[in-house]
Amino acid sequence: MTGLKRGTVMLVPHQDEWTQSAERTIQTLKQLLEPAAVDIQHIGSTAIPSIHAKPIIDLVVGVRNLDDIAPYVELLKQHDIVFRKEDVAGQLLFVMGDFEKDTRTHHIHVVRWNGAEWNNYINFRDYLNRYPDKAMQYDACKKKLAAQFADDRGRYTAGKQELIGCLLKEAHAWRSGT
Repeated sequence: MTGLKRGTVMLVPHQDEWTQSAERTIQTLKQLLEPAAVDIQHIGSTAIPSIHAKPIIDLVVGVRNLDDIAPYVELLKQHDIVFRKEDVAGQLLFVMGDFEKDTRTHHIHVVRWNGAEWNNYINFRDYLNRYPDKAMQYDACKKKLAAQFADDRGRYTAGKQELIGCLLKEAHAWRSGT
């Protein structure tokens, strides 16, 4: 199962199809965004097989400069990849899904390659895949919040931020060997 109504929260166990969908989408994005995309990676909870996730595939596209993506916005739209906004400073959000049903299947985050956002996404994924106990801590937090905020993704996301911040610090220390 891939896809979730915008604004809602539902967690499901890992699905093998997520990895396959991510790989197909990465290949499409590489073709569409050449040469602007330096690297494209599968991130987020769907890239961590040991935990539950919202059935939305998160991908990160690394570019040298965020302005490099502007010439591709219309081409992406022609392939049902729609620009939403700069969702946080230094990050552009594109989405895929069934827009008539208000369902999202993919979130594509465009960030500066090897910048803080890029490194946070990659380090977080790799750290939780490397340390199952940390992944289970994150999973428990997510499940508790999903039960509380099934119809309020904003509050669900806000509730995870403190733990994510702690895990990112640990991931950075792990990655840098300190």
